[in-house]
Amino acid sequence: MEEEIRALKARKNAVVMAHNYQPLEIQRLADVVGDSLEIAVKAKEARADLIVICGVRFMAETAKILNPERKVILPVKDAGCPLADFLTPDLIREAKERYPDAAVVVYVNSTAEVKALADITCTSANAVRVVASLPNDTILFGPDANLAAYVQRHLPEKTIIPVPPGGHCYVHAGFTLADIEAARKRGATIVCHPECPPEIQEQADRIASTGGMVREAAAGEGPWSVFTEREMVSRLRVLYPGRVFYEKPEAVCADMKMTSLADLRRALEREEYEIVLSPGVMERARQAIERMIAVGA
Repeated sequence: MEEEIRALKARKNAVVMAHNYQPLEIQRLADVVGDSLEIAVKAKEARADLIVICGVRFMAETAKILNPERKVILPVKDAGCPLADFLTPDLIREAKERYPDAAVVVYVNSTAEVKALADITCTSANAVRVVASLPNDTILFGPDANLAAYVQRHLPEKTIIPVPPGGHCYVHAGFTLADIEAARKRGATIVCHPECPPEIQEQADRIASTGGMVREAAAGEGPWSVFTEREMVSRLRVLYPGRVFYEKPEAVCADMKMTSLADLRRALEREEYEIVLSPGVMERARQAIERMIAVGA
């Protein structure tokens, strides 16, 4: 099956991009593996005829927005993101009515329709830098309230208003102080994702996006307890085989695990499921995403 997938990629001039949370067998066949920011940037640079996003729908939408003339497919049609579902266009419109002078910053973990209403998007890797780049004192930030709290702690001069107040990733919300205590007993450095609850962030030794974890692990020493989706540890073990990494076995994103090798092969054969968005939504969302990329550059 892996040989067939490689042959299909070559024949179709396809590029496969996989998020760090994808199953390891998918990561091994991907041309790009990374976090949301890395995938967004590489999607914009892609020169393939077919872009295959092994992840969830908002990632495939982002790739399509940045490559409107290319065919972008998501191997599993129903692979969504419960965090993204927290934020709707109506919630943004209501918040803008209450705070007309505020800038709207939305996490890339959001739908294309939500991105189209944003002034700028961000990822967990660049959220602080993006918000700091804005002249507005008040920021409407969604959909992740824990990431909003992380930004607020780094930028106390700003007023960060989470929209909605309780938006969260259920995987990261599952980390507890008991997990912190267990990691301390193992003597491991605790590295957590900024989607974790504030009390976990405060107790962690480091806070990093998944891409940041890859970079920081290169220079790190000793064991790490990694507080994010379980598959991130699988990737770190492949990249740094001499290091010890601990995961939380229960920290699993069900949607990220939907994609199988059979799905990837079928998607390449049939070129499904294609991402189709309205031109107006794509254009407005593209502006918000490209502003984010420009800040990073």
